[in-house]
Amino acid sequence: METKEKKFLTVAPFECAWIKDLKFREAGRGCVSFDAFAHNDVTVVFRENVGSQHYHYKRDNSPHYTVIIGSHRNSRLKIEVDGKTVVDVVGIGLCSSSAFQSYWISIYDGLISIGKGRYPFQNLVFEWLDTNPNCSVQYVGLSSWDKHVGYRNVNVLPLTQNHLSLWKQVNSEYNGDGDEELEDEQTGCDKWGLENFLESWELSDMLFIVGEDARTVPAHKVILQASGNFGLSSSHEDVIQLQQVAYPTLHALLQYVYAGQTQVILMFPLKPTGFNVFGFEFFLFLAVCLTKISEAQLSSLWGLALRFEVMPLVKQCEEAMVRFKANKKLSDSGETMELSYASSHIHFGGNFCCGLPINMQRLQQLLSTGEYSDISIYIEGQGLIARAHKVILGLYSVPFTKMFTNGMCESNSPEVCLRDVSPAALKAMLEFMYCGDLRIEDNEDFGTLLLQLLLLSDKFRISLLHQECCKMLLECLSEDSVCPILQAVSSIPSCKLIKETCERKFAMHFDYCTTASLDFISLDETTFRNIIQHPDLTVISEERVLDAILMWYMKSEKLCGWEVVNELITNSTLESVFNDRLKLVNDLLASVRFSLLPYPLLKKLENTSLSTQISAFGDLVKEAINYIECGAATHGNDQNERFQHRRSSYKELQYICDGDSNGVLYFSGTLYGEHPWVNPVLSKRITITASSPASRHTDPKVLVSRSYQGTCFAGPRMENGNICAWWMVDIGKDHQLMCNYYTLRQDGSRAYIRNWKFQGCMDGKTWIDLRVHENDQTMCKPGQFASWPVTGPNALLPFRFFRVLLNGPTTDASNPWNLCICFLELYGYFR
Repeated sequence: METKEKKFLTVAPFECAWIKDLKFREAGRGCVSFDAFAHNDVTVVFRENVGSQHYHYKRDNSPHYTVIIGSHRNSRLKIEVDGKTVVDVVGIGLCSSSAFQSYWISIYDGLISIGKGRYPFQNLVFEWLDTNPNCSVQYVGLSSWDKHVGYRNVNVLPLTQNHLSLWKQVNSEYNGDGDEELEDEQTGCDKWGLENFLESWELSDMLFIVGEDARTVPAHKVILQASGNFGLSSSHEDVIQLQQVAYPTLHALLQYVYAGQTQVILMFPLKPTGFNVFGFEFFLFLAVCLTKISEAQLSSLWGLALRFEVMPLVKQCEEAMVRFKANKKLSDSGETMELSYASSHIHFGGNFCCGLPINMQRLQQLLSTGEYSDISIYIEGQGLIARAHKVILGLYSVPFTKMFTNGMCESNSPEVCLRDVSPAALKAMLEFMYCGDLRIEDNEDFGTLLLQLLLLSDKFRISLLHQECCKMLLECLSEDSVCPILQAVSSIPSCKLIKETCERKFAMHFDYCTTASLDFISLDETTFRNIIQHPDLTVISEERVLDAILMWYMKSEKLCGWEVVNELITNSTLESVFNDRLKLVNDLLASVRFSLLPYPLLKKLENTSLSTQISAFGDLVKEAINYIECGAATHGNDQNERFQHRRSSYKELQYICDGDSNGVLYFSGTLYGEHPWVNPVLSKRITITASSPASRHTDPKVLVSRSYQGTCFAGPRMENGNICAWWMVDIGKDHQLMCNYYTLRQDGSRAYIRNWKFQGCMDGKTWIDLRVHENDQTMCKPGQFASWPVTGPNALLPFRFFRVLLNGPTTDASNPWNLCICFLELYGYFR
């Protein structure tokens, strides 16, 4: 299995990728969405437990579901239960592809739903209900058959009883509770497109005068000029005279431009010199000509398309006329031939131009130059931002359409002024409307701009842009961005999924998110309560939950613990310390599991001002003390959540002394406490690599052995133009460590390190400094042990990879860039 990048992997034939994050939050209920490319057999396995890399569903005897997209040479969909085929269907719209395609698969108490597209619960293709459901499946494996399968953008999403409505909020127009008008907008939005403006007077800015009866046909300059060359003026309303052209011919041309297709009826036109007995043929002919053109009129359509340089239609007309000449039987057959625009480009983001003969580059050029613009967009205090086109804005946004058509001042004005809008976000929104792609530079302002764009898309109900922003936010979500995102989206109903995902992210990295910054202080009550009460709350000490709640109550301007708050209350009043959040004190304190605090700490808390002045605090502390002193059985609290350990599975591996047996690397050598110690490099529990090739004196297994090695070093190499040397440890894809201490041991040489960094990362590429040593004189004897604490917010971040990076010469003048250490150990909170 080859990992291409963080979010892309290729699964080799007969292998399976098991990634720790690919796990349902609730057994038997979850959804996985992903992009995949393959010639056949995109295979997804759902099991109760993780399998191995060489696991294969054909040899699995344990309970599992297997979904195979593109089975039997890419012709069928199969579902297997415990290795037995229960579904084998053909021709239902699902197949593998040699280009990336998006799929989603959900399981809900045995109901397996499968669909296509980037967003779950849209484009449902197939469903099957297991009458004897396996409600224990939880882990997701990405597998293959006899050919490589590529996967990317894999996400596991939670399912609730209202999961369908939840995703509809993300992927459709936004509807409020009981708001019938918005529901009507949503119903019509799915069918909304440029064809709705075909020959519509709404937002039109030019006219055709067609036929002998001088019929007026409205159109839109920007659409016509982006699909051909109609010789229009950008300064005033244009009228194009086409008295020699029949209306059905012009209608066919405009239908091709606005809808991407038109039809030709394969018969010579009837000559309506009079009615037959029933008068039927004549009126039938009139009805047909209103929507389709006859074979004889095809040459007129070709001439009109050539005149206005709609070249895709010109080409298709020529091809159709050649077919008529080559096959006379086609004539007068009464059948219809469709002339439809087939784009060779792949469109993303739901661009309205997909399937239309519109030149995207030309359309974007019209935005940048402002040519044929009928609306100038200003931002209050910022001036003119862009000269755009009402029909393009109206295509994406119902509020814009109403603004321009319902008699508001903007309906008759060539200008619109917006307030409280970011210029950069507005420009990005317009670029999305004109090109269909979300283009934001990945710089330090990326997150801020993306949030502003999300709010803007919500304000103007641009559902396609909203979907892209949501998807991008979920993909780039990190511990540092979770609070700003929560603050921005907490009040937006259509961002419910993002809000829930951020709350879970915060809860799972609670220590870091409440220590690295004070952004969480600004979260609203409901959001903070959801985090505190989240079932996935992961914390290394219940005391940190108490500290975070008290800091939130007092809107603290600096990090502090309960002792500081207690001192403030002692010297002041509750009202002055907690201000407007005083009334909320009793509610959130009940979420602290006081019984998990050490008994001596509880006794200390019992005699504080917090206990005496906040009755709920004192009662909870006394309850926890009584629970510990009398035992759980006496009080019947076995099922009470406040007296149960949290789900978080961090194990504290505490530094005691140099060379002890309490570290992570020793722990992994005992199979995590299950067996006697074996060198974890040999048992492949961990992987150690060096900056120089492995050799007699650069031996990875020596670094975690329990015996002293006289000569052990990592040699120098060049990275980013700088010389360095390093030892790197990978504790395994299923494990993470919040490191708060580490130990090194000098080998038998006198090449003492003075300048180095201790670093951590999750992907083996993006390194974060955990401790930086500058002119550190600690190492001064051969064979010496030395240990250092890791402090600060980064000590609360879990990592998979760690390395000691030598970034300055040692004291050995002959080989100053050899990193000469023969032992390494890590400590902290491990899972």
